[in-house]
Amino acid sequence: MTRRNDSGDGATIIKKYANRRLYNTASSSYITLDDLARMTREGVDFKVIDAKSGEDITHTILTQIIMDAESSRGEQMLPISFLRQLIGMYGNSMQAMMPAYLDAMMENFRDNQAKVAEALHARAGANPFAKMAETNLAMMRAAADALMPQRADPPRAADQPAPNKADDFAELRAQMAAMQKKLDELGK
Repeated sequence: MTRRNDSGDGATIIKKYANRRLYNTASSSYITLDDLARMTREGVDFKVIDAKSGEDITHTILTQIIMDAESSRGEQMLPISFLRQLIGMYGNSMQAMMPAYLDAMMENFRDNQAKVAEALHARAGANPFAKMAETNLAMMRAAADALMPQRADPPRAADQPAPNKADDFAELRAQMAAMQKKLDELGK
């Protein structure tokens, strides 16, 4: 038995009235095209039905959402060359194959996107920022090792006199100045 808010295949029914208003039968509320776009991004399956004729106008409404996003919001995702080629396919002998082809291409794109995300997650562990921080730290260490002079044989602890803080600061300042000089030379 088909419920009032469901098309029988699980899709939520959205009714479009002559006054251009959209009514979500599942939530018993009026919605906007932005709401339908959000529902689409969230994976909610819906059908838009013309309230007067009963015609399924989902394709037209989804196309309208794309048109609104492409023109009014400045979120142009479809290149002009693609749009021209798509328009050129209408009336072409290949037109019948295009929907299945485009659907398969988008599915492939989504699969690849998910695989890339999984690979990044696996490589970086549970926290991708931790891996980035680790990489940045390694790069900083490598840069510091390359730029800071190395001592040949550091004296052993037993042979060292008691540390003098003023000498340590002077040595650090000298090393920082040498490193700054090398950075300035690299920047030129």
